Amino acid sequence: GVSVYNAETGQFVFKRGPIFAHILLADEINRTTPRTQSALLEAMNESQVTMDGQSFRLGPPFMVIATQNPFQFEGTYFLPENQLDRFMMRIRIGYPDRATELRILLEQPSRNQLERLQPAMGVQALLDFQQQVLAVRVEEAIMDYIVAVAAATRRHEQLAVGLSPRGALALLQAARAAALMDGRDYVVPDDVKGLVVPVAAHRLVTRGLAQDGSYGAEGILERILQTVPAPQ
Repeated sequence: GVSVYNAETGQFVFKRGPIFAHILLADEINRTTPRTQSALLEAMNESQVTMDGQSFRLGPPFMVIATQNPFQFEGTYFLPENQLDRFMMRIRIGYPDRATELRILLEQPSRNQLERLQPAMGVQALLDFQQQVLAVRVEEAIMDYIVAVAAATRRHEQLAVGLSPRGALALLQAARAAALMDGRDYVVPDDVKGLVVPVAAHRLVTRGLAQDGSYGAEGILERILQTVPAPQ
């Protein structure tokens, strides 16, 4: 947002910008300047923005979805570890399968399709779903498994930075959401196993050549899952 001078009142009026939304899409986030990234960090961490010494609340709910092309580096800025740690998970979209790509060619979608999109749920429905996620039961053995996985990343010789406590909490919440979406009110070990890579890989810093923490970190996590015993 920006402060705009009102000549009639002689005061500055704050005009809200695009960040004041329930879901913020930050397209090609690695092309934003460090100053913009810093402002976004406050929003993601505290659900607020500060302008001219005044703070403005965001949401609820408030969430950020960001995109980036990992194979284009010209004109980009690396995201700092503390900002990457605020993203719950990273998902690689990749190429569509053969049938989907054929349908794309047949239908030749245009930008007008975006205007015809209908909401999947309302704000209150999303808030209710978040409360249902918090009510999903997690046995202490499952929590101990998450702690063991996190500890394994911190002592791994190929990792300079392991999974943070914030990352372990994110893995717990993601597992709860996965269980609820599967129709259960309790978490099982497979809920955790299936989410370790998307929740943890982008938070790790590898040693040596794979400093971007991409495929190297994912492979390390897969090996850790094979060595850390899951509860029965």
